Order: sequence, then structure tokens, then C-alpha cells
Amino acid sequence: MHKIYTSYYAWFNCTIGIMMITLPVYFCIFLVLLCMVSSVWGADKTFNVINFGAVGDGKTDDLPAFLKAWEAVCQSESSRVILVIPKRKKFLLTPSSIDGPCKPSRIHIQVSGNIIAPNTKSAWDGRATNAWLTFSNIDHLTVNGHGVFDGRGHLWWSNPCLNDNTSQETQCKGPTALIFRRCDQLRVRGVTIIRSARSHIILTACNEVSIAKIRIMSPGDSPNTDGIDVSASTNVRIHNSLIATGDDCVAIGGGSSKVNISGITCGPGHGISIGSLGEGGFEVVEDVNVRNCTIKGTLTGVRIKTWQGGEGYARRIAFEGIKLDAVNNPLIIDQFYCPSRVNCKNDTAAVALSDITFRGIVGTSLMDEVINLSCSETIGCKNILVDRVYISSVDGKPVHAKCINAHGRYTHTSPAVKCLQPP
Repeated sequence: MHKIYTSYYAWFNCTIGIMMITLPVYFCIFLVLLCMVSSVWGADKTFNVINFGAVGDGKTDDLPAFLKAWEAVCQSESSRVILVIPKRKKFLLTPSSIDGPCKPSRIHIQVSGNIIAPNTKSAWDGRATNAWLTFSNIDHLTVNGHGVFDGRGHLWWSNPCLNDNTSQETQCKGPTALIFRRCDQLRVRGVTIIRSARSHIILTACNEVSIAKIRIMSPGDSPNTDGIDVSASTNVRIHNSLIATGDDCVAIGGGSSKVNISGITCGPGHGISIGSLGEGGFEVVEDVNVRNCTIKGTLTGVRIKTWQGGEGYARRIAFEGIKLDAVNNPLIIDQFYCPSRVNCKNDTAAVALSDITFRGIVGTSLMDEVINLSCSETIGCKNILVDRVYISSVDGKPVHAKCINAHGRYTHTSPAVKCLQPP
């Protein structure tokens, strides 16, 4: 009996030993198979526009092929899908809307080639002229790559009307290059947008947006060519990008909140702006932070602009760590905004401004009035802080600050802002 027990014990120990030796091998094989299966189940499915008939010669209208490719992307059963616009190609696209919602949980548009707008205004005949390419209702969309969107806006800059005989005001506004409407969890990376007829990018009714490492370029004299316009959007981050246009580099419009702008090189253009606000009724902007930006040779530096007679409020807005280089009007609050200077309202109502911070702003101005805080007589501007702001003239001449109905304090600032409380 003892021998049987001893034999059984030896067999058990031997079996355990073999299992301990071989188990890691089987376990590794199991993990490899699991990874293989997982990679198949979660693999990105790729669609190339060339396979749907796109030519990419810069002459053929490739929109039909793009729309076919988009339909395949949007209806794909894969959870992650990539739409490829290949390099060394120019794809001519007539105006269109790229719409969702789509089945994949994530869609990635890889822009390696160039996408160009039509070279005649007639391509917009019978279509709205407010946009070239509109992306609507697409969540978890990523647009990236080293390709270029060319809006060919020079066709519109001298005459923004669809034709010389039109009398309809709506046809006298050139198209925005890219509009993203109701696109949550949007990512735009690396691409270049040039020569838009009007604004280059508009975000409207979007949430959780990140725009980074892009380039936006149009001549300084191109009219109304804002870089990025944000309206009715929340949780937006715009950073580490170059924007050179004929209007605002970035403009934050009504209904927007929790907007962070950093690492922007702006110029030429009209600087970085909140507004204009109040022209269309009650508007709200809050929790905007503009940090560590460089502004060169622009018409204005950082500003808040509101129309007389407007309603609403803008609050908790900070401009910090801004470098100015030969800027015309470096620091502005303008509650009497009326760019045409024709038929301007004379109304005491205004968008209320409060909790506005200008901190760590340094550089040079082409004007002697380097700080201008012009606020409404009845509403005024409350809780303004101007801290460590040092602005001098490019030619060494004396500079000064101007104030109307502004309330708050200033510290360590030159020139002194005497209407505010001193340190």
C-alpha cells in the first residue's frame, strides 16, 4: 500500500511539474490567438476614394466618387473606419454636405492629397453660397494628415456676389471652406486650409472639439477670411497652430463656453476676438482662456467686441501670456462695435461684461493708444483685471490707455490704466 501511495504521489508531482512547465506555453498561445481574434474584430476598415472612381487630376469633379465612398464609410459595420484621400493627387470637389449620423463609432478621414474648390462661381449656381464643404451630425470624427484644402477664395474676394446682377444679399457672401455642425468629439489635426472665400473653419453646435497643429493661410487683405469661428459650442480646444488671414485669427461667438486657445501664432489678421456679440439678440459667452499666443502685425491684438443694443453677457474671460509684435490696437474692449461706421445704433442696452483678465501681455504697438476699454454707460464692464501688461511703441513714442465706464484694477502695468483702481 505504501508503494502504491508513493507511486501515486510521484505521478501527481510529475504531472504538476509538467503542467507548470507547459502552462506558460499554452497560455502564450492562447494570448496570441486572442490578440489575433481581437485585432480582426477591432481592425480599422479602410476605404480609398480612388477605388470609388475618384480621379485626382484637379479637373474632374470628384464629388460623386467622394459621396459614394462616404456612403460606404457611413454604412460600414466596422466600428472604426478610415477614409483615405491619397497623396500626390488633387481632388476637385464641388460644394457639398457630408452628413451623418453613421454606423461606425469612429471615423477617420486621412487627408494626404489636396482637395480643391471649383475655379468658377458657377459651381454654386442653385446652391447656397455660404459653404464649400459641410460636415454635419458626425460624432467621433477625426480629420488629419498633411494634405491641403484650397478654397480658391480669390475668385470671391473682389466681388463676393454670385454674379454681378444679383440683388440678393444672401448671394453676396463667399463660402466658408469647412463647416462642422453638430459634430461631437471632433478632432482636426495637421491639415492646411488656404485661400477660403470667407471663414476658413466654422464650428457650430459642437461639443468636445480639439484642433491642433494646423495651418490656415490667406492674404492679409482678403476680406472676412476669419481663421476659426466658434459659435454655440462647448469644450473646445484650439492649440499649437499658425493662422494668417485677413480677419480674426480666432473669433468666439454667442453660445460658446469652456474654450481654450493656446500656442497660436496669429498674423496677419485682426487678432483673437470674443464676438462680435449682441447684434442678433441675447448672446452668452463664458469661460474662455487665451494663453501663450504670439500676435504679429495685426489690426488688433486681443479684444472683446459687442454691439450697442445687444443683450446677454460675456464673463470669465482671460487673455494671458500674450506676445505682441507691431500690433495696431493691442488690447481692446469695445461695447460700441460698428465696423461700417454707418447707421450705427445709439442704444444704451449692451451685453454685460464681467470678470475679464488681461495678464502677462507684452510687446509693441504701431499706435500710441495701446489699451482701450470702452464700455457702455448703463451696463459698463465689471471686475476687469489688467496685470503685468507692458506695451510700448515700435518707434519709442509715448503710449497711453483709454477708459470709458470700466471698473476693476490694474497692477504692474505700463502705461497705467488710470480709470481702474491702482495697485
